[in-house]
Amino acid sequence: MPTPNMLSLKPEGETYPTQEIPAMAIEESDVVINGNEQMQFSSSPISAGDLEDKEFMKLIRDAVRTVPVNVVKDLWSIGVCDRCIFRVLGLHELICSHPSLSNSDLRSLLEEVRVGRGEVDTLGEQETLTVHALTTETSVCKVCLGVLQFEFCGGNGTFMKKDSAFDFASEVVELVKQQHYQQVDSFSLEVSLPPLVTENDQAILCYIQKKYESDPWFQQKAESQCFSTKDVLKWLVIKPLETLSGLKHMESTFRIRLSYSDSSRKQNVERNVCNKRRKSDSAGTRTTSLKSQENYFDYVNNMKEKVIQPCQLTFECYRSSIYIGGRYLKYSRNVSQTRWVIDDERVGEASVEEILGGSILPCFQGDGYKFHAAGREDIDVRMLGTGRPFLIEIQNARQVPSKDIIKDMEIKINSMENQLVKVKNLDVLGNQGWAMMREGEAEKQKQYSALVWISRDLNNEDLQTISSAKDMKIIQKTPIRVLHRRSPLERERIIHWMKLEKILGSSQYFLLHLCTQAGTYIKEFVHGDLGRTQPSIGSMLGCRAEILQLDVTDVKMDCF
Repeated sequence: MPTPNMLSLKPEGETYPTQEIPAMAIEESDVVINGNEQMQFSSSPISAGDLEDKEFMKLIRDAVRTVPVNVVKDLWSIGVCDRCIFRVLGLHELICSHPSLSNSDLRSLLEEVRVGRGEVDTLGEQETLTVHALTTETSVCKVCLGVLQFEFCGGNGTFMKKDSAFDFASEVVELVKQQHYQQVDSFSLEVSLPPLVTENDQAILCYIQKKYESDPWFQQKAESQCFSTKDVLKWLVIKPLETLSGLKHMESTFRIRLSYSDSSRKQNVERNVCNKRRKSDSAGTRTTSLKSQENYFDYVNNMKEKVIQPCQLTFECYRSSIYIGGRYLKYSRNVSQTRWVIDDERVGEASVEEILGGSILPCFQGDGYKFHAAGREDIDVRMLGTGRPFLIEIQNARQVPSKDIIKDMEIKINSMENQLVKVKNLDVLGNQGWAMMREGEAEKQKQYSALVWISRDLNNEDLQTISSAKDMKIIQKTPIRVLHRRSPLERERIIHWMKLEKILGSSQYFLLHLCTQAGTYIKEFVHGDLGRTQPSIGSMLGCRAEILQLDVTDVKMDCF
């Protein structure tokens, strides 16, 4: 007789079972998600029409009829819930994943096997489930930890139990409704389970294979697969979530996340194979160790004795980050780009980040924001001309303002009394805005205007020396002023062009206009940084040079 393959755990994913499930007779929802309207939810009762359908019930009863009763009794004695029994046997995806079949429905189906009605006879000599085993409610499942029983502890530690997927989904939808999201028409479902659930799945599968590999039913079902707890939970709740919320399940920027954690993980039961397990071991590593030692029976016996607490369920719904971008201009030499605090003391009177983020965030009703810019200028450097491209990343926005509101927002920022910062071309951007800014950073050019002093009088030869330099390569070591926070590297940069502008009435002061490659340290290029930048304005003119003021006049990037 050939050796049967071990029942295998189906890889986790969002693919529905291949067997066709009859459509549910559910009243159409009158949900409309449009424009700025808030998400509305249907409160229509769910019809159980599909359960009354004779063809559907025949499929279910035919499936239940094939259940090996002695195996069910064995798994029941371990503490495996009804749905997990169907799931780990890999025989009945229709039952374990259909949202209209509640926990009590599953119990009733097994009760029919016990009572008879002709089904029990088809099992031949297999042992019949006892009345006590079938009618005694199992507490928290020892395999799924209550996940597929819809038993869990809420955020405040309160025990909660739902009889069906629709009851559970209704709880989730109510929590979503309380968040007041707008302009949402779809969702994606994320589920996180404790590693112990995966380990329990594998242990039960190995236990069944070792104990029943010689049984005829096992030989016939050797290629069957066990659907993962995560997949089954998704199959159970996705359709009810769609029906109750009016949202379509698909790849979406709006996500509903169910995070389960093991409430009883502190009550570790000793296992022969993992006494010295490192904290960094993954669930997969522990399963491999368990398999290699073949201690499935010991593991399962420990499961019987273990007191299981339902998982702690943390619910979260959130929207992927939304980006609003444009260009900013900074007119003050006492405003930093981002908030700057040293020893609990603020440096500067404000920051571009706080001025823009504080004005934009309320319009999106988000949880927070992050500021991103194409490069940065020092606190004493003004940003003039075309402005610097920037993005404000809004986290978990409840709404997306219209173009008119965005325009009003731009006007409001530009009308602030202090006139420290202004913006232009403000608009809501997709993820492509972030990609465009990152791509443009590497190749962008910047133009500057600097007030420079030299230690001697400026002459016409100096003007020619500076203006004749085209695409000049310079070598810059990490400046001394930033060496404490930057790696000590040597960088090659390009000065594309330069020109000098004399200042009337002064022979030692002039304006230096230049265009450089992104990443050039302009202050160091002027004074030389004790020889760490070569060549420099000082070395080219053969005298001491100092930069007194610096302005950025253009950031050349094809975005915003």
